[in-house]
Amino acid sequence: MNKSTIAVLIYIIGLIFGALVLDLWSAETGPKAFIGIAWTIILLIALFYSENYKNK
Repeated sequence: MNKSTIAVLIYIIGLIFGALVLDLWSAETGPKAFIGIAWTIILLIALFYSENYKNK
């Protein structure tokens, strides 16, 4: 498994955890919504670095 696949799998597991445990997708919006945004930013950074180091 390459690093980008591992990053995507961890992202999906984190989304499922956020949906079921943290209730991020409830009707109430608030600061918890930024957890999902931050998690997506972390995924994008991980994908960038995994592809960047794979090409070197």
